[in-house]
Amino acid sequence: MSVVRDVPKQLFIGGGWQDAESGRTLSVDNPATGEELCQVADASPADGRRAVEAAVAAQAAWAATPPRVRSEILRRAYDIIIARTEDLALLMTLEMGKPLAEARAEVAYGAEFFRWFSEEAVRIDGGMTTAPDGRNRLLVTRQPVGPCLLITPWNFPLAMGTRKIGPAIAAGCTIVLKPAPQTPLTSLALAAILKEAGLPDGVLNVVVTTDAAGVVEPLLRGGRIRKLSFTGSTQVGRVLLAQCADTVIRTSMELGGNAPLIVFDDADIEVAVEGTMVAKMRNMGESCCAANRIYVHTSVAEEFASRLTARMAALKVGDGIEPGTDVGPLIDNAGRSKAHDLVRDAVKRGATVLTGGELPEGPGCFYPPTVLTGVAPDSAIIDTEIFGPVAAIRTFETEDEAVTAANDTEFGLAAYLFTQNLDRALRVSERLESGMIGLNTGLVSNPAAPFGGVKQSGLGREGGRVGIDEFLEYKYIAVPVGA
Repeated sequence: MSVVRDVPKQLFIGGGWQDAESGRTLSVDNPATGEELCQVADASPADGRRAVEAAVAAQAAWAATPPRVRSEILRRAYDIIIARTEDLALLMTLEMGKPLAEARAEVAYGAEFFRWFSEEAVRIDGGMTTAPDGRNRLLVTRQPVGPCLLITPWNFPLAMGTRKIGPAIAAGCTIVLKPAPQTPLTSLALAAILKEAGLPDGVLNVVVTTDAAGVVEPLLRGGRIRKLSFTGSTQVGRVLLAQCADTVIRTSMELGGNAPLIVFDDADIEVAVEGTMVAKMRNMGESCCAANRIYVHTSVAEEFASRLTARMAALKVGDGIEPGTDVGPLIDNAGRSKAHDLVRDAVKRGATVLTGGELPEGPGCFYPPTVLTGVAPDSAIIDTEIFGPVAAIRTFETEDEAVTAANDTEFGLAAYLFTQNLDRALRVSERLESGMIGLNTGLVSNPAAPFGGVKQSGLGREGGRVGIDEFLEYKYIAVPVGA
C-alpha cells in the first residue's frame, strides 16, 4: 500500500535518513494477516550512540530557541497530522491491528498533545521573591533538562510518541526516540512530519531496534542522556530505573496496570455497561489502563453480566481495514496465547464462559470478545494484566470488600467506579489507590489531564499542565539586594 511505501524505512539521525551501520533490517508484519508489510533499519548500539551524539550536539542551540518558535513548530506538526488523518490511521491499522475508527480517534487524540504543548511552550514560568532576611532576591528560572531518551510501546503508536515528544520539544530538550519494533512505521512517519514542520536537525532522532537492551543500556550509562521517559512493563521499568541510577538520570515511568472496575448496587446499569465496554474494549483491551478486574455488586451482577455479554457477543471481529470491524487482531501470537491461557486457567478454577473463550481458526492474531463470571480469586487473570478482550467478573457484597479487592495489587494506574451516590463516589475515589479514576465513565485519557499511576504503575505524569514539568529543571539564582 502507498501509505507503507511512502514512509521512510531508515533510522532518523541528525536530521537525515540513514541505514543501520550493520545494514540489518527488521520485518514489520500485519497482525491481521501475518504478512510482512516492509523491512525497516534495525539499529545497533553504535547507531544509538550516533543518535545521542546528534542530540547532544543540537541541545544548546535548541534550548536557546525562543519558546514561540518551538510552539509554532509543534502547531504546524499538529496541523499536518490532522490533514493526514486517513493515511496515518491506515498506517496504524496495518502495523498494529486496531480498527480504522479507533485509529482515526488515536490520530485526533495524539495530535492534540502537540497542540496542547505548543500552548504550554510559551508559558514556562519562574519567579522572583525577596529572602525572608531581606538580604537576597531569590530569582528562579526553569531550563530544559537536556537530551532525553524516550521509549514508546506498540499499542498506541502515534499517541505515545506525541505525548512524550510534545513536552520535550516545548521545554527545549533534544530527543532520541526508540519506538517498539512491532510498530515503527508511525514513529518514522511522525519524524518526517516534524522535519516538514521545521524542527531543526538533531532535535529528534529515531532509532528502531530489535536489540533494545544492547542499544539502551549503554546510552543510559554513558552520562549524556539526562532524562528517560519510558512506557512499558513494570518488569522492564525496574531494570531501566537501575540503569539510570549510575548517572542519576531523571525518570518518568508509565508502567503496568491492573485496573479494577467497580459497579455498585445503585449504579445506572446501562451507563455501567457502556463504560465497561469502553474501559475493557478500547484498543482490543491492549491498554495499560484497560479494565482488568470487574467487581459487581451481587444484587445487580446477573443483569450486568447479561447485558455485557450481549454487547460483547455482538462485536464484529476482523481485519481493522474492513468496514464494520469492531475488534481487530491482537499484536502477535504471543499476546493471543497469553489471553487464551488466562481464560483457560480461570475456567479450570471454576469460571463460566458466557461468550467467546475459543481460539478462532485461520490466519491472524484474533481473539474473540470474552466474558467470564465466577472467577476465583486465585485465578491468574486477577493478578495478570490481560492486554486482550477478556472481561473477568467477580461479585462483592460491601463497599469495604470492593475497595479492599480493588487495592489488592502492586499496581495503581487507573480504576473505574459506577454509582449514582455522590458521597460514595467521592469517598471511594479517595480510597482507591490509583493515579486516575473514571467515575461513571470508561475513558480517562485526555491530553489536558495528568496521566500516570502510583505504586508499581510508575513515576511522574504525562499530559496536562504538569506534563512539561518532567522536562524542566529549576535553577535558583541568589541576587544580593542592592547589587
